[in-house]
Amino acid sequence: MRRLLLPLLLCAALPVMAAETVETAPFTLVIHGGAGAPGRGNLDAETEAAVRAALNQALDAGANILSAGGNSLDAVSAAVQVLENSPHFNAGKGAVFTADGINELDASIMYGPTRAAGAVAGLHRVKNPITLARAVMEHSEHVMMIGDGAEKFAESQGIELVDPSYFRTDYRWQQLQKVKADEAAQAFIPPSTYFGTVGAVARDQRGHLAAATSTGGMTNKRWGRVGDAPIIGAGTYADSRCAVSATGWGEFFIRLNVAHDICARVAYAQQSLRAAADAVIMKDVPEMGGDGGIIAVDANGNLTMPFNTVGMYRAWIKPDGSRGVAIFADEADPDQRANAAAVEPAKAH
Repeated sequence: MRRLLLPLLLCAALPVMAAETVETAPFTLVIHGGAGAPGRGNLDAETEAAVRAALNQALDAGANILSAGGNSLDAVSAAVQVLENSPHFNAGKGAVFTADGINELDASIMYGPTRAAGAVAGLHRVKNPITLARAVMEHSEHVMMIGDGAEKFAESQGIELVDPSYFRTDYRWQQLQKVKADEAAQAFIPPSTYFGTVGAVARDQRGHLAAATSTGGMTNKRWGRVGDAPIIGAGTYADSRCAVSATGWGEFFIRLNVAHDICARVAYAQQSLRAAADAVIMKDVPEMGGDGGIIAVDANGNLTMPFNTVGMYRAWIKPDGSRGVAIFADEADPDQRANAAAVEPAKAH
């Protein structure tokens, strides 16, 4: 009897001994709709209300996943898709026009725990580019795909394709015509007129980080130009310590490898997230002649969102559950500082 009883007792104890507990913690979510936001007085009340509502909707999409214990990758994907579906941001439905009068879309995504990444560029028919970037990451051996090949891959993955006319909005078309006329007249054009992007960064309850970015590029861009948004390390980056999504003048963000540089400062120089982001966005980028901003979160849930333009569409949920939405530089946000010591550079680009 004793011989039978002992093994039974051991077996009964095994599940308890082998049980694994996963530590959970409050989540952090930050989103942006681009550093091309206009200054106060240049955004009518109806549009401002619609923009704020869209930012809140995107925040909810990501927060619903994170609050239920979901992962950061799903959260940033969901938030960015909401922004891509809105005509108010330069991504997806609201994408700007190229010089040839077409829309070209780029996106990238990265998961911190594994540093898995996916990116796409030069799309014309993918309704939500961020979904294709994630498919490249999860269902191919590649990191980046472009153009027709990327769209053939999208079709093979069952990702929704639309007629290019879906992306046409009167507002963006008129914006292109004005930029063309101003360029012909050699008139000053505020740099923020050209760009805009959407993005999200998150820390989930397990402490895992992710980042995602999507854009329609620059108004009146030529010759297949690609900016920083689909470039891993420039417009998007995530590792175990830091996640960043960028928005701004892409050529400078690529040259400075902005997203990775911020995370490298956190990792190797042991700078705080805010100090690292400020050094790059408030010093390095403008000193080189560029402008823009970023959103970022670290492994402890700290967040920051510096920008050196007159405004950046942004929203956040902090680990304590508090949330907010802001557009203009003088609006309070978790950084608790005036972002726009920013003055538009003297030359258009």
